[in-house]
Amino acid sequence: MTTPQVIQQTFSVPFAFPVVFTRGLFDPANPVLKNVLTRLDEPGPHRVLAYLDSGVAEAFPELAGQLARYAAAHPSVLELLAPPQVLTGGEAIKNDLPGFVGRLDELVDQRLCRHSVVLAIGGGALLDAIGLAAALVHRGLRLVRVPTTVLAQNDSGVGVKNAINYRGTKNLLGAFAPPFAVINDFDFLRSLPAAAWTDGIAEAFKVAVIKDSAFFAWLCDHAAALRARDEAAMEYLVRRCAELHLEHIRSSGDPFEFGQARPLDFGHWSAHRLEGMSKYAISHGRAVAIGLALDAWYAVLNRWLDVASFEALYAGLSESGFDLWHDLLEEAGEEGVLLLLHGLREFQEHLGGHLCVTMPRGIGSKFEIHEMHHDQILAAVRKLKEMAAARSARS
Repeated sequence: MTTPQVIQQTFSVPFAFPVVFTRGLFDPANPVLKNVLTRLDEPGPHRVLAYLDSGVAEAFPELAGQLARYAAAHPSVLELLAPPQVLTGGEAIKNDLPGFVGRLDELVDQRLCRHSVVLAIGGGALLDAIGLAAALVHRGLRLVRVPTTVLAQNDSGVGVKNAINYRGTKNLLGAFAPPFAVINDFDFLRSLPAAAWTDGIAEAFKVAVIKDSAFFAWLCDHAAALRARDEAAMEYLVRRCAELHLEHIRSSGDPFEFGQARPLDFGHWSAHRLEGMSKYAISHGRAVAIGLALDAWYAVLNRWLDVASFEALYAGLSESGFDLWHDLLEEAGEEGVLLLLHGLREFQEHLGGHLCVTMPRGIGSKFEIHEMHHDQILAAVRKLKEMAAARSARS
């Protein structure tokens, strides 16, 4: 038997992309998009294919025309290959595998190259699906994300993940592919319906609980203002939450999640399960809010979090507009086992077979656990039901 010869290959690749906050992005006088496309000092014009969320197109019917006028005002910078294609957003686009293949065909048929730009304007689900298509063609086209919801602007839209759902499992097909740029235009938030306005607040609480006690206190203090659509408060929430999200990606040492820990998935093992059980009738934000409350009480039972902190979190989420109870939480299958618990198995499979769940240790810090006791999860479910009943009786 010969001795194996090994060449150990190690290298790193620096990733850099701007996250810009602005208003009036497609006003020809606004230089943000122009500056983003030319940031590498390459000769133009840059060939751009745009996709637009149908909800955004309905709320801003003039948007396609604005983009065309922007391109006409800056012909040396961008060449708009076609009018923006309007697509149905939400989980529908992530569940539509034939539609996803159609996106791949479009990118290929337009003869885009690795210096071309895919401009995705919409909520997190559309950004996810278009981002994955862009990541696959030519091993990666340049993706410029324009998130239009709170949830996308403060969380998913500024990250490095792209995915679609497959065979009933959320985000089963995906790729880590950093965007070329992210542009958050606060003007888009004004058109959001109440639920979409509120949804991103849950992700802000998530990151505050595990990373920033001062931000957590601010969220609790401003919960009512956020629910009342205070724009200044929401702009601060978006920026601070995005900062914390980006800081984690930059400094965690594991931006592509090769390891087991997923701190930014705190509260998500049950959230993803609830979304699937409801066939996505429960929004992601509400599911996360419920998941945060559930895991926070689990932490109380294990003395990792004090009762006062749990109550502050529960009150903050409730005052922000979240209903923290759903009957699916106590739906049971064979032998009376909660169907919710299948979420732990799915989470474990996603992590490579080893369960690793982030828990708070007080407000503003975190640690990882590798098992969860079903009796304590059931106790947490009962606690949420009890608190929802008490809240309903008071109102």
